[in-house]
Amino acid sequence: MPGKPTRKKFKLNPLFLREKELREAKELLLFAYRNFTSESDQVLADFGFGHAHHRVIYFVAAKPGIIVGELLTLLQITKQSLSRVMNELLVGGFLYQKTDLIDRRRKKLFLTPKGESLENMLTEPQLEKIAQAFRHAGVDAVEGFCTVLQNFIDIQDETPIDHAIENSEQY
Repeated sequence: MPGKPTRKKFKLNPLFLREKELREAKELLLFAYRNFTSESDQVLADFGFGHAHHRVIYFVAAKPGIIVGELLTLLQITKQSLSRVMNELLVGGFLYQKTDLIDRRRKKLFLTPKGESLENMLTEPQLEKIAQAFRHAGVDAVEGFCTVLQNFIDIQDETPIDHAIENSEQY
């Protein structure tokens, strides 16, 4: 009877900046991303949504009351793209807006109960995958992995990302 499949242990070549090793790392990222998003992609497809919808829902959940300008900065998408996505989420009953009491031109975004439910359907399987991978990797590998991911982010993006991370610590 065949046993449970095991993964080949990734052995880092000391010459890890060679093209061969860089291509292997890229392939790992592509396959990991495919598997990381597979369940949420199916849920999104069932609603007729895409990754932009997921990102809006996620960050509105992470920071209830986020204003549109902050979301644009965080997501780095055009105002037109965000407008289309937000309109679909508003009309679909996943988001609602409140006018800011201090600056009435600003709209604060919140998830409805329907939006919260969708956000949970999208996020929970991904959190489980992250937790499982972290458990198998161990603390040193997780720290190294997070360092690598942070180094993918342009230095100009650190403030919005750091701000988003700080605000998501409520979870």
